[in-house]
Amino acid sequence: MHRYLRQWESPPTWLLLGMALLWLQARFLPLVAPLPATLHLGAVLIIAGLVMIGLAARQFRAHATTIMPREVPRAMIDTGLYSYSRNPIYLADALILTGVALRWDLAGLLVVPAFVWIITQRFIKGEEVGMRAQFGAAFAAYAARVKRWV
Repeated sequence: MHRYLRQWESPPTWLLLGMALLWLQARFLPLVAPLPATLHLGAVLIIAGLVMIGLAARQFRAHATTIMPREVPRAMIDTGLYSYSRNPIYLADALILTGVALRWDLAGLLVVPAFVWIITQRFIKGEEVGMRAQFGAAFAAYAARVKRWV
């Protein structure tokens, strides 16, 4: 059973879980209603997150490397979005979650730091170990110049 659950654990699963929590909280325990400005900002953040995911995925294809967490990459991407954040897809996920919270219930913003912590602990730290093993000094130099999130 544990092995089966592990196959389904992925960052998009955590994003969907976060969105489900936001929906449940907004639907059954609404606390802070969104304002007109937050509705618009939320939409902008959701769109920005989706665009970032598309751009990052395009970079993975251009470098002929895997986009899947826990798989061994064939190339290190350090250009485009990856010159600003070592994890632009995870950052995009956090932007989407923030945007959803801004549109559904402002109290849902409390889910975002929890999402960031979970992604960092369950995925990013392990991926960084793999990147250091795979790319050595090149990754160390990259990590020294580009922050994990922003």
